[in-house]
This record gives sequence, structure tokens and C-alpha cells, in this order.
Amino acid sequence: MSTPKFDQLLEAGCHFGHLKRKWNPAMAPYIFMERNGIHIIDLYKTAAKVEEAAAALKSIAKSGKKVLFVATKKQAKQVIADKASSVNMPYVIERWPGGMLTNFPTIRKAVKKMAAIDKMTKDGTFDNLSKREKLQISRQRAKLEKNLGSIADLSRLPSALFVVDVLKERIAVAEANRLGIPVFAMVDTNSDPTNIDFVIPANDDASKSIELILDTVVSAMAEGLEERKAEKVDAPADNDEEAPAHRGGRRRVRRNDEASEAPAAEAPAEEVKED
Repeated sequence: MSTPKFDQLLEAGCHFGHLKRKWNPAMAPYIFMERNGIHIIDLYKTAAKVEEAAAALKSIAKSGKKVLFVATKKQAKQVIADKASSVNMPYVIERWPGGMLTNFPTIRKAVKKMAAIDKMTKDGTFDNLSKREKLQISRQRAKLEKNLGSIADLSRLPSALFVVDVLKERIAVAEANRLGIPVFAMVDTNSDPTNIDFVIPANDDASKSIELILDTVVSAMAEGLEERKAEKVDAPADNDEEAPAHRGGRRRVRRNDEASEAPAAEAPAEEVKED
């Protein structure tokens, strides 16, 4: 699992925070200095936190659980869609549907409604409807696809959330906190990291910064999925090798029972960033 080096983070602009007057004091531990009225994020801490988050996400992916990616800001939308899709994970890039986690059964009903419309199209029922009904259903399907299409395969609550910009996605974070779902997030200097389980201090406004961080965590998840696949392939072979020994063990138990009357044998320092 490779993590981004200091130079890569610097080149992607991960160190640029917000104006000093917009800062959140809770982010003080992650701020290196102030330059021209702008806070500069400590990239050594960013690198360490990215590595920690990537390792945890790899473990989640390896266990076969789902991570929901959330980013509705335009700089992050396409990056999130591409990266999450590459590891077959659900994502939300349009408006966060309120209650998506806390009222999950209702969201699942909407997804099932979308599946029902698709079924109507396949079995020919849709063709028998009037022109007006077809138009209404098509519009409904398009709206559902836009808001929920990316989570159609999410049959149960996700095991974790990955969020870009916790200030903008505060409703998603609040719902996850309420349900005890761990939150991984890119947190800028104007945001509150208090309710985030895995804080990645970084510029959440630059597309290059977002892409670099996501590249790292998604690559780690891909490794976890590959390891899971390899273990599944190895498991049947291991079972086949163990089977004869297991049967032999049962035979030995029977022989021991027959000779049960025989006498028993006695058992034997953080590096400082320069300006």
C-alpha cells in the first residue's frame, strides 16, 4: 500500500487552507503556519493521516463491507463517481437525500420502485400504457436514477462513510454519527473535525488535492478486495488438504478407545516541516 509523499501532496496543493478569519480553532493541531492571511496545513500530518485512513479502509473492503462515498461539490463529483465505481462502492454526488441513513428503509423502497419501473420496461407492461403515463413514469425514473442510481446495490447500511467537505455534507455526517457509522473525511481549516473518526487534513476545494487523496484510499481498498478474492480461492484448497488428516484423527480416536485400558503415558519524533 503506497501513500502520497510530501512532494506529491505539495504539488497537488493539499496544503492550502482557508483564510485565517474563516478558520475553525479545532483544526489548530493540523495547521503549520499562516502565510498572507491563509492557513497552511501541515503536510507531514496529512501524509500520516492518509496512511492511517487507507489502512482502515483496506481492512473494511477486505471484510466485504461497503463504504459510501459522499461529495456533492462540483470539484469532487466526477472524481468520486470514477473512483468509487472502480472498486464497486456506492456514492452520492447529487443532493444528499435527508434520512438516507437514519430512514434507510424508505430509501430502499424508492430504489425498489426504480427496479419495478425497469421490470415494466422489460416485460412489455410499459408499452401498454398511455402516452401521458409513459411520460410521468419516465420522469419519475429519471429523477430516481439521478438521486439514487449510484446506491441501487446498497442493500444494507454502509459500514463507513468517506466524505469530501464535512461542512457541506454536515447532514450526512450527523446521520452517520447518530448511527455510530465511522466517518472518514477530507477536512479543511474552516471545518470542525470533532465528529470525524478519521480526519485527513487537506485542501477540499482543489480537484487535484481531492484526486490525490482519493487515489490513495481507493488503491488501498482495491488491494483489500484483491486479498479477499485470493483468500476465497485458497480456502477450498486448504480444506481439501486438511480433510484426510481430519479423517485420520477420527480413526486415531477409535483406536485409543479400544486401548483405553492400557496404562496412560506421562505427558512431558515527528519531523518538523521547514518553511
